[in-house]
Amino acid sequence: MTWLAVGLALVAALLFAIAAVAQQHEASATGERGLRLFLSLLRNPRWWAGTVTDNVGYLVQAAALGVGSLLLVQPLLVTMLLFALPLGARYAGRRVTRATVWWAGALAVSLGVFLVAGNADPGVDNAPFRDWTVSLAVCAAVVVAGFAIAARPGRGRALGLAMVTGVLFGVVSALTKTVTDQLADGVGPLLTSWETYALAAVGISGFAAQQFAYQAGSLEVSFPAATVLEPVTAALLGLAVLQERIRADGGEWLLIGVSVLVMVVATAALARAGVPTPTTGTAGDTAAPSPTTAVPRT
Repeated sequence: MTWLAVGLALVAALLFAIAAVAQQHEASATGERGLRLFLSLLRNPRWWAGTVTDNVGYLVQAAALGVGSLLLVQPLLVTMLLFALPLGARYAGRRVTRATVWWAGALAVSLGVFLVAGNADPGVDNAPFRDWTVSLAVCAAVVVAGFAIAARPGRGRALGLAMVTGVLFGVVSALTKTVTDQLADGVGPLLTSWETYALAAVGISGFAAQQFAYQAGSLEVSFPAATVLEPVTAALLGLAVLQERIRADGGEWLLIGVSVLVMVVATAALARAGVPTPTTGTAGDTAAPSPTTAVPRT
């Protein structure tokens, strides 16, 4: 079942990456703000294609969580970066910088080390509401901090909204594991569970924050932060609420600590190093900048 969870998680990561490239490109190409942004996107077939792909990816992720732990599945979703950054650069007619390739490789290696050294126990699928309260309060505080950062001009808006997106989607992942388990018990328990309604509310909020983050900055600015914060949030909820545990001792804890540090540093570096570079055409002509680098910041 472990390898099935790994395979499903990697497929979900690829689908999420494809969706992110399509949605960010279309969201950044419009100068609309607030509700008008969504009204504009609802008339955009390419954005709809990305949204459908995103939802299929979520279903595959849910299937992965049905057979694997949060500590196994969620870190694998970081591989979205390895798919999305080159896809986004190609789609927008940009070159991927050498620094981006280097840091993406460091991220992949550190992720592999974390998965091997971590050797996570699955824990439980359900927990009483009282076990969620403290963790959800901490997540809410980080969301508020993200909105505060988003109030700053320039990259601060995209990074702040990416923080909000990552934390909310991390909560969605943890709730999805619980709701998936309840689904096996029938519709009745599903409709009477607070997790079902919390999942819907947090999922819609995360999706909205994601689109605003895509509109506020390039994929290289917003996507790395959201991509890493989601599994970090989900993994912490798995440890604190769903009783998942990391089976490690001695040197393995050192490897885990170093790999987590590298993942954080690599993510921050990708946000800086992935600054779009326009591709040059023949005869020394420079191609026109892509929509992702020319949109007005909100």
